[in-house]
Amino acid sequence: MCQSEVPQARLGLNSPDPLVREAFLMAHDYIDYVTTGGADGISGPAPTPCTAALRHAGDELLNRFPIFFRRWPRIFQDVTENTACPVLMSILDEHFFPPAPGVQRRDLAWSAVLSVYVLAGQMALHCRERDMIAVLPQLKECVGAYVERVICPEIRDKGGWVNFVSRFGPKQDLEGQVKKVCYWTLLALAIIILTYILLKRIS
Repeated sequence: MCQSEVPQARLGLNSPDPLVREAFLMAHDYIDYVTTGGADGISGPAPTPCTAALRHAGDELLNRFPIFFRRWPRIFQDVTENTACPVLMSILDEHFFPPAPGVQRRDLAWSAVLSVYVLAGQMALHCRERDMIAVLPQLKECVGAYVERVICPEIRDKGGWVNFVSRFGPKQDLEGQVKKVCYWTLLALAIIILTYILLKRIS
């Protein structure tokens, strides 16, 4: 059992709390996504805007900072099926460890929330590459339970997962917007010209 598990967390994907349900869905979907090859794999479309934002942000993070993620295989090298979840929880607890008494904890950044899922994905990928596939369901539940216990109370005060989507969801760049406007403008002009030519022939 993961050290972060509590009785309420066992509801997981069936939790009556939509915030918690989404936390577990993101853990399940992201681990499935990275262990099936990510954007180049066989994963279907993301089931929710939150999971889509997580996939997008995770891919972008791994592409932009590959050097940072090269150290994780060394950290995970002694992990076994029995220790994968406790090791991951230990790393996360160290990252989100409560401050000493009397010291105010700094606000939880959305980038820190993203890092929880990305790190879990790296652990899952490590386990899959070493034929420890049996541990993946446990990792999904451990991460979901951790997010429920440590992160959900704080993001509830931030307005929920909608702000995660606005922060990390795919954003169309200016060039893409200009191309889209040009495309629709040219299409409209083409229709107008074709309509004019047809009307001229009929008359």
